[in-house]
Amino acid sequence: MAIPDRLDRIPESGIRRLFELAGRYKDVVSLGIGEPDFDTPQHIKEYAKEGLDKGMTHYTPNNGLKMLRDAIAVKLKKENGIEADPDKNIIVTIGGNQAFLLVLSTFLNPGDEVLLPSPYFVTYGAAVTLVGGRAVEVETRLENGFRVDAEDLRKAVTKKTRCIIINSPNNPTGAVLTKKDLGAIAEVAVENDLKVITDEVYEKLVYDGAKHVSIASLNGMSDRTIIVNSFSKTYAMTGWRLGYAVADEATVARMTKFQMFLATCPVSFGQYAAAKALQDPRSREATERMRSEYESRRDYIYRKLKKIKAFTVAKPQGAFYIFPRIDGKDDSAFSEKLLVEEKVVVVPGSAFGRYGVHHLRLCYATSMKNLEVAMNRVESFMCRSA
Repeated sequence: MAIPDRLDRIPESGIRRLFELAGRYKDVVSLGIGEPDFDTPQHIKEYAKEGLDKGMTHYTPNNGLKMLRDAIAVKLKKENGIEADPDKNIIVTIGGNQAFLLVLSTFLNPGDEVLLPSPYFVTYGAAVTLVGGRAVEVETRLENGFRVDAEDLRKAVTKKTRCIIINSPNNPTGAVLTKKDLGAIAEVAVENDLKVITDEVYEKLVYDGAKHVSIASLNGMSDRTIIVNSFSKTYAMTGWRLGYAVADEATVARMTKFQMFLATCPVSFGQYAAAKALQDPRSREATERMRSEYESRRDYIYRKLKKIKAFTVAKPQGAFYIFPRIDGKDDSAFSEKLLVEEKVVVVPGSAFGRYGVHHLRLCYATSMKNLEVAMNRVESFMCRSA
């Protein structure tokens, strides 16, 4: 099947359609866009200017600026307990999204299967389809906090399965996998000789004392795990489009080869700023301020949703999303009606796979003032719909 045919197989994003509709109305409060409402910390912006002044306006190596790869390697060892050679195991990418396409292109053949705990971030299924693979959804359940059960993964494995993609903290559910969860998933991967791609973009945004653990740090998993991460959420750098992947030498070499023809390299002065940001303690302080504010917002929106009888909700432990269930209602129709009648944008859960049906994704990466307005409108809407 040719790439144009594969593109046709990918449905239009439910997120995109709703935002196009929202553009028709005034006084809209959005709980839809998955992006920090904070500005990039000032010192990181200053580093970008410094990079420009130093002439960082030329191509970098295809796998990224050496000083950034070195800084990432130090971060991985210090924060995640992972040893990575900056010259062999790390590639800098244009955001996390590009990394998935590069990674999957290195090993997935037409017809190969990838297990996706569902609901899942929309990029995963699209990337699998684009490279000719088949996405196999494995249900996660609200009653279990949307943490994937390793036994469900084991039952979904076939002779065609090549990979499992996990995401913790999770978009859209806010679930955080425990070390025990990850150990059980690792057993499935080892038993069936599968690769694991772990999306760790939200690693710093965890609450209630939850800890982020990378599956790559577990014994026997470093060579079969591919980490995807980015600077977008940790440092509020979504528009900078900077991410990275960590993998075995052969995988990174093939990704670098693809990068050479696809984009050459990410923006050079942005890479310089990211390298400096990783080394500057002010970055950690800025991230903690954002994380603390998100936790307060999480607490508020969770309390409000718990009081509305039509919703069943699990308290998220990470990211900046909450994923309530609205039993018996069409989530797409519900989202559209809420927008039209109350001018509140939420994303229908069905945008995140078959097991997102009858759910909504609400993003609390917006001001408390906006959250209060939005939730008052949601309550009003639900009272009329009862």
